[in-house]
Amino acid sequence: MLRSFVPKTRSSAIWQVARTYSSAKEFDTVVIGGGPGGYVAAIKAAQLGQKVACIEKRETLGGTCLNVGCIPSKAMLNNSHLFHEAKHGFAKRGIDVGEVKLNLDQLLADKDKAVSGLTRGIEMLFKKNKVEWLKGTGTLKSANSIDVTLNAGGTESITAKNIIIATGSEPSPFPGFEIDEKQIVTSTGALALEKVPEKMIVIGGGVIGLELGSVWSRLGSEVTVVEYLPAIGAGMDAELAKAFQRTLSKQGIKFKTGTKVIDSQKKDGKVLVNVEGAKNGKKETLEADVVLLSVGRRPYTEGLGLENVGIKPDAKGRIEMADGQFRTSVANIRVIGDATVGPMLAHKAEEEGIAAVEYITNGHGHVNYNVIPSVIYTHPEVAWVGKNEQQLKEEGVKYKIGSFPFAANSRAKTIDDAEGIVKIITDAETDRILGAHIIGPNAGEMIAEACLAMEYGGSAEDVARTCHAHPTMAEAFKEACMAAYSKAIHF
Repeated sequence: MLRSFVPKTRSSAIWQVARTYSSAKEFDTVVIGGGPGGYVAAIKAAQLGQKVACIEKRETLGGTCLNVGCIPSKAMLNNSHLFHEAKHGFAKRGIDVGEVKLNLDQLLADKDKAVSGLTRGIEMLFKKNKVEWLKGTGTLKSANSIDVTLNAGGTESITAKNIIIATGSEPSPFPGFEIDEKQIVTSTGALALEKVPEKMIVIGGGVIGLELGSVWSRLGSEVTVVEYLPAIGAGMDAELAKAFQRTLSKQGIKFKTGTKVIDSQKKDGKVLVNVEGAKNGKKETLEADVVLLSVGRRPYTEGLGLENVGIKPDAKGRIEMADGQFRTSVANIRVIGDATVGPMLAHKAEEEGIAAVEYITNGHGHVNYNVIPSVIYTHPEVAWVGKNEQQLKEEGVKYKIGSFPFAANSRAKTIDDAEGIVKIITDAETDRILGAHIIGPNAGEMIAEACLAMEYGGSAEDVARTCHAHPTMAEAFKEACMAAYSKAIHF
């Protein structure tokens, strides 16, 4: 009996262990977060032959960017621009349309349509590439195991050889302001206001604030931007920042730069914002119907379970990389996008997602952090990549500048949209392009030419000697490059 009992007990124990282990799905790579960095990483990993899962707690994929960020804001920027043009610009073009009225409900519905179409598209791509989407919140339990608290209820445990953290970011809070997404709003609330506010205060003169401030200004709101720094557009070339502020001022947006925000209070249906001069300390109270907080974003790692695996975020909440292959302090756990260091940009996260997966698969990946473009999608647009003048002066680099105004560009003149310039900065000795800065129509599209040239170490002369179609906005880029190494033709 003893002989028959012992093997049975051992067999039972082994089966129980096996059953426990097999109850957890196994994956080659699990991505936590379904935003631009996360979903791109998941798809790329699947394309490279890995068994992949992506954990995302939203009911739609795409993260902040597609759901309440980049995509809906661009829809509203485009439609508010069309509304503004119809109201103020069509008549001079010989187009009489009668009284132009805003249908805000339809404008918001059109925005939602764009969002839903694109998020469903990602879901289809997951199915096409056989990426398993786990709808819920992922918590690290060990270096290879994750518990997923499912939106539908219950918990699912999974294991992975590799884990990529792509949890993105969230709006930074601001002391003295209680966000309700109705009167005191983040970008999320600003994309869904039920009516056009008579007055709006935008706290923060960066990309998000200027874009959404432009939207509501075009739709009829009196917008005031409050910025602590002496200039708007942090990271922008100083020359372009000044020109940009002048342009937005002409459009009706008011600016209070060099101004410190103290706190706020609600009174009689309004929001009172107390401010003071950053240098002189002069106090003032501003009144608005809606206040938009756009003072930056912070990494989102809540509930991720970093403490369970020994990963410690830095003082800003970012998960630091231990090497150039996106590894954290735990070798098989990588981090990309807004959750780690670097600019919080969707396209930067996408590049990192692909590179991280390539490092996992074959040991090689590539992201050139000197060629990460930035774009502000106002009208005119502002775009830049590489170094600006201030940075090169601080680094002691000798440089040359070539610039060309859109006022001298035939395509811009024919469509009466000729405000702005292209500014090219090159190495004084080699002519290699070090930076490109554009304010003007289609700047966000044109900057790609600069990125391509810089990625391959191109010179201003390389671009200038490349035939550009006529008439196009891109000719302004070519002429700026001509001005950098020789002389422009049309200016």
